[in-house]
Amino acid sequence: MSDWKKVFAIIWSGQLISTLSSMVIGYAIIFWLSIEKGSAEILAYSTIAFLLPHMTLGLFTGVFVDRWNRKRTMIAADLFIALCTLVAAVLLYQGEKKVFYFYILLSLRGAGAAFHIPAMQASIPLLAPEDKLMRIAGVNNIIQSVSTIASPALAALLISIMDMTWVLMIDVAGAIVACFTLLLVHIPDPEKKESQQKNVIREISEGLKEIYRRPGLLWMFVMSILVTFCIMPVSALFPLMTLQHFSGNSYDMSIVEIAWGFGMLAGGAIMGWQALKNYKIIMIILMYILLGLTFFLSGILPPSGFIYFAMVTFFGGIAFSLFSGAFTVLIQTLVDPAALGRVFSMQGSITLLPSLLGLLATGLIAEKIGITNAFIISGSIIIILGIVIFFVPVVGRMVVQEIRRKN
Repeated sequence: MSDWKKVFAIIWSGQLISTLSSMVIGYAIIFWLSIEKGSAEILAYSTIAFLLPHMTLGLFTGVFVDRWNRKRTMIAADLFIALCTLVAAVLLYQGEKKVFYFYILLSLRGAGAAFHIPAMQASIPLLAPEDKLMRIAGVNNIIQSVSTIASPALAALLISIMDMTWVLMIDVAGAIVACFTLLLVHIPDPEKKESQQKNVIREISEGLKEIYRRPGLLWMFVMSILVTFCIMPVSALFPLMTLQHFSGNSYDMSIVEIAWGFGMLAGGAIMGWQALKNYKIIMIILMYILLGLTFFLSGILPPSGFIYFAMVTFFGGIAFSLFSGAFTVLIQTLVDPAALGRVFSMQGSITLLPSLLGLLATGLIAEKIGITNAFIISGSIIIILGIVIFFVPVVGRMVVQEIRRKN
């Protein structure tokens, strides 16, 4: 096994445990609060509490990710999240069950993630050969998918058999494991430029210039934002689609979530196929069209077509996994490693905005537009965007280069 594979084997083992434990605890907190308080609004408010600091801080955290040692940044972020969870466990052990405290906990976890995620994404190109980045993105998606599939069930099981105080301690243990695995490997930092470390605003501007000076990447970046704005608000409607249009129940809702998770898992496995490593642009565009098609088909299905809804959701998960993974690799290969932290943190913040808007506008969309119409409209727009981006000259030239590179 080559050195870079050993490094990633160590990192992935820790990240699998950390990601799974974090997602389990995230679900466990939401489930526990919902049971304790009996409010349907808990889900939306809890998610907003996590997303809002992640989104706002993400505009600036990339500057510090690029300034600081990235390995230490990831370890510090993990330890910060663990400390916040430990404090919540102590409060709970002492009988303190105010919802406000748990909203603060989720917000602080979101703040920690705003540092950890771009630091990890920016470190990957410094650890592995460029032609292996697609495979690595696939493995990362598999880890995320496994966690997505397993977390809700594990969270429900844990809060039913354990006191919530000890459930929270699982997240602390997961963070410690992740920190230990990071200590075992060397993660190089990119060479700092003379222009760096002047002031935050200037460094953010330099990060934006990294995108702007590559016209093809700029177009793909803008298109990714537009597509995400179409995806996220509608993704919040999946439970309502199952309950209202298909007259389903909580069991049917879980089937749809599992179908999406297994689709992402399959997409991660497909990304490991070496033949696809040179087709990032083509894959992104085709997956836009496929994902839009799955939304469109979901919207035109009759109320008796739940099984087909689950099937197209599976393919939607594949498309989402492939285009998000390929777009990550595209950034990693085109952007200067010294600016990757800023670019990834800005991308994360911008793409989280539609998630937040989707949570806030779910009821309005369902009432004013209609759930099925929302799926049809968003799917149609995504398909059109996928077709339009193909005819942008600079993107078209990138597609031709990908084809010629193979031939």
